Formats: sequence, structure tokens, C-alpha cells
Amino acid sequence: MQLGDVANGNAAQFGKPLDGVRVLAAEQMQALPYGTQLLTRLGAEVVKVEHPGAGESGRGSFPHMVDPEGRKVGATFLRNNLGKRSVAIDLKHPEGRELFLSLAGRFDVVCENFKAGTMDRLGLGYDAVAARHPAVIWLSLSGFGNTVATPYRAWPAYASIVEAMSGIYEYRREPGRSPRANPVGALGDISSALFGTIGVLAALRHRDRTGEGQQVDVAMLDAVMAMTDIVTNLWSMGIHRSVEDEIKAIVDTFAAGDGHFVLQCVRPQHFTALATVIGKSEWNDDPRFATSAGWIDNMDLVREAIEAWAAPLTKFEASAALSAAGLAAGPCLSPPEVIADEHVAARNMLVEVPRTDDPEGALGPILVPGNPIKMSKVAEGPESRVPWLGEHTDDVLAAELGLDDTELSTLRADGVIG
Repeated sequence: MQLGDVANGNAAQFGKPLDGVRVLAAEQMQALPYGTQLLTRLGAEVVKVEHPGAGESGRGSFPHMVDPEGRKVGATFLRNNLGKRSVAIDLKHPEGRELFLSLAGRFDVVCENFKAGTMDRLGLGYDAVAARHPAVIWLSLSGFGNTVATPYRAWPAYASIVEAMSGIYEYRREPGRSPRANPVGALGDISSALFGTIGVLAALRHRDRTGEGQQVDVAMLDAVMAMTDIVTNLWSMGIHRSVEDEIKAIVDTFAAGDGHFVLQCVRPQHFTALATVIGKSEWNDDPRFATSAGWIDNMDLVREAIEAWAAPLTKFEASAALSAAGLAAGPCLSPPEVIADEHVAARNMLVEVPRTDDPEGALGPILVPGNPIKMSKVAEGPESRVPWLGEHTDDVLAAELGLDDTELSTLRADGVIG
């Protein structure tokens, strides 16, 4: 889907569920920006507050393109900020803090994802904002939470830190190898963004009923523990190794003619279907394969038979044949294959963002994941590009606080805004 396109246009008549909801976000990197981008896709208006110098830290991530003024716009920023506006305010400046406090009353939701306690030290935490604007919904998203004292509350955190502390790295560690960091991207960021979004939606509904605002506090570690629930749950049930080892399931990748596919075979009926598909029906009467433990004990033989059957097939053909037999299988796709995938296109799961530093289009667009939430009465898009740093500062401060050109010029000269 190209930037600005609208899919499912017949749903546009219904508007979007968060039309009219306004969000002021002092945010950085991925966790909170992903959540607020999801809110924009559902109709909310989101205004980012960034430092006038370099902007939020996601802009400096690698790889990057450059904006029309030659400033870096990093990949992390490009993925998480479609549809937002940017206001550049120095929150360490007394006048900048007052601007933020004044703006907060014009928005339904105020959110931040700095290290726990940072906004309180600036005089901009929930208590300070709620004292002036009691109906505000405040979302704090941090590594270890803001509302309860824990040994880690003051620790900075990225996704990999809380992922490690959730236990999943040790749980999935291969024998003889060190734990692998960031095995599947920013699980810690996206999970906390999703729980933060759910908290905001619940708080909005609560305010609709009661008129009361409140603080929503999400710790990244809590979010990842919820996503990696098998770690503590299965350990408490006596399974102290990988669950696949304990239940003797086939969960592995296998070679086909042009690459690999993954197969999950857990139940007896699955193995019966597998043996039939790969031309080994006699295994269904073979005592060696009578139990799942036997599958694993004879895994070399199983692998040899599966890969011999799959050798003349593509990984898609092998996966399709196994799926038709009721088995869960899928091809291991490379990035170009994901980008070209028919499912991805049909579901509008990639948004094309033009490169500002490639006017001839020789490099092709930057691709950003689309909105995974599909609703029958909510149109997808239109998507708009990420904001340049401070692009909307004057417009927002004039419209929301009534500042005139002279006042804006003075604030800019004093380094309060950018």
C-alpha cells in the first residue's frame, strides 16, 4: 500500500473509532511510538514532543535517510511515526515545562516512555499534570514501572534487557551456546506498546463512564513476561527444559529443493498424516514410531525421509502439501520473499514510504509494516509520512495555546522551542 492510499474505501463512511481522541506523546525509540502509531491508525490525533536539538533518539538510529534539511531520520523512527505531528520543546527549560503542562490540558491522553522517575524529576509527572488537568489519562511505559518500588526501577532498559530478564533467553538457549540476544526483533518494545494501547483504551472507556482520568503504568518486563508465559508456567509444572524436548514434538526446519520450511508435528494423528504424505505409510505400523518419543529417537531417519520427499519440491510446494494434509507447515522466507508475498499484499501489510534522499526513486521506497488490525467498518489509511523534527511546532502552539508570531519567535530565540 502506498503512502496516502485508502483501502476498504466503502468503510470510510463510518469514520474511525478513535476520531476526536487527542494524544500528547513525549516518546522515543520504539515501545511507545509503536503504540501511539497504532492509535493514529485507529483515528487518534497524536502530537509528539521532541527535543529541539536532535529530536527523539529514534531519529538517530541506523540505517537512516535524511530529511529535506539534511538531518538524519533513522529506521526506528520511520517505522513508528506515520501520521503524527512533531513539536520541538525543551522540557528541561522552565518555559518548556510550562508549555508542556499547558498543552496537556488540551489532550485526552498524555504519555511518556522515559526511564522511570524522569518526568517526575522534571516536574512533569502524572501528579503534576493531573493536579492541573484531573481528567487526563496518563500512560507511562518504562522498563520496570513507575508506580511500585522494585530493585530495578532506576535501571535503563531496552527490549533486549527485559527479554533476558523474562527468562526466555535461557529457556531457548541451545546446549553449549551462550544465550542469544534479540532473537526475534523488539519483542520487549512491541509487547509493551500493545499492553499500553489496551490500557489507554480501557482508561478512555472508564472515563466515559465516570468522568475520571487515571494513570496507566506499563513495565516492559511485565509485558514480556506475559508474552513468554511458558517460562514460569511450565517450570512450575515440572518442565525444566525446552517444552519440545519434554513432549517429544517435531518442531523443526527441513530442507526442500530451494530452501527450508518449518514443520510442527505434535499429536499421533499428525505423525500418521506426515508418514502418509512423505510416502512412508508403513511407519504407521512400525513400533519404532508408536510414540512421540520414538519420533525423536529416530529423528535422523525421519529427517532423511522428509527431506528426500521435499527435495524435488519448492519450500512453498512442500508446505502446501503438508498443510493440505492437516499439518502445520510454512516456508522460511527471505526478506524479498516476504515483501513479494501475496498474503502480505492482500492484507495491506506493507506501507511504502518514499525516500526524501532519493528523488529519482532509484533505491525504491522504504517499507513499514501496515496495520495488523482489520475492521469491517474502519477504512485503512490514509497513511501520512513521518513528521520532520519540529515541523508543526508553530501551528500546534498557536492553535492550542494562542501564541502569536512574536511570542513564538521569542521562545525560539531563547532555545525553548525549535
